[in-house]
Amino acid sequence: MLGTAGYLMASSIKETGTYYLTPTELAAKVSADPSFYETGVKVGAQVVPGSIVRDPDGRSLRFAVTDGARTYPVTYHGIAPDTFTDGVDVVLEGRLAHDGTFRATTVLAKCASRYEDAPKKYQSTPGYRTASPAPAASRT
Repeated sequence: MLGTAGYLMASSIKETGTYYLTPTELAAKVSADPSFYETGVKVGAQVVPGSIVRDPDGRSLRFAVTDGARTYPVTYHGIAPDTFTDGVDVVLEGRLAHDGTFRATTVLAKCASRYEDAPKKYQSTPGYRTASPAPAASRT
C-alpha cells in the first residue's frame, strides 16, 4: 500500500514538473531531430539588451533571447508582463519555426530578486517617509 502511494506521488510529480530548455539545448534537439521544429516547448533565457521592438499597437513585440552561447529571435503577440525589459530572465512557451524564429505564445518574466532604494528626489515624499523603517537609534 505504501509503495503504491509512493509510486503515484512520484509519477504525478514527474507529469506536472515543469522543465524548460536553454537556447543551446533547443538547438541541439532540433539538430538531432528536425521534426522538433513546430513542437510546443518552454525555453528559459535572458532577453538580449537593446533587442526589444514593440509594435505601435502595443500588442506585439519582437526581441532576442540568449543563454550566452546561442541566440534566437522571438516574436510574441500579446501584452508583455510589467517586469519584461532588457536583460531580464524569461521563460517562453511556444514553437521554434523553420526560419529559426521562436514564436512565443506565453512570456513569463522573472521578478526582481531585490528592490533598490528610491531615488533621492522621491525620498522626501510623505509616502516614502511613512513606509521607511525607523532609524536604528530610535528602535527599542
